[in-house]
Amino acid sequence: MKMGDGVEQAIHSVAMLSGLSEGGVLSAAALAEFHGVSTSYLLKHLQALSGAGILDTVPGPKGGYRLAKAPKEISLLDIVLAVEGSAPAFRCAEIRQRGPNPVSDRLFAQPCTINAAMLKAERVYRAELAKTSLADIGIELAAVDDGSIAARGCAFLDIHERKTAR
Repeated sequence: MKMGDGVEQAIHSVAMLSGLSEGGVLSAAALAEFHGVSTSYLLKHLQALSGAGILDTVPGPKGGYRLAKAPKEISLLDIVLAVEGSAPAFRCAEIRQRGPNPVSDRLFAQPCTINAAMLKAERVYRAELAKTSLADIGIELAAVDDGSIAARGCAFLDIHERKTAR
């Protein structure tokens, strides 16, 4: 299964926003700069995250984005579904019923076993993403960080975080 680049960008951006102080926001441009990605492409995903209730959008020249929920309430699945949509990754087009030498329709009364296997795997994959919260990711990162990653993020936030009323 291949996900679009937007998923990675969205997860990292949401993680970055979890480091904001109370009432702080970051602009899409600042998030894009920090991650070295296109602002216009990232903006599309930030809007999807906002539409899904994961991010709050603060309008205006001093506006930006912040988390709409606590990090422990945001799962990786929430982010993936906001960016990629909820449709299954595998879509069975019933090609088993095409081609030459057709067979009896009664042989297709049961769902396609390939489709069933793929959907079963996707349920497992989604369940695993649903179990992992943004807070869990932060805890795992803190366990391996020698302080360099946190210092980089804090230094960036010191410069780019905008203070607004909550």
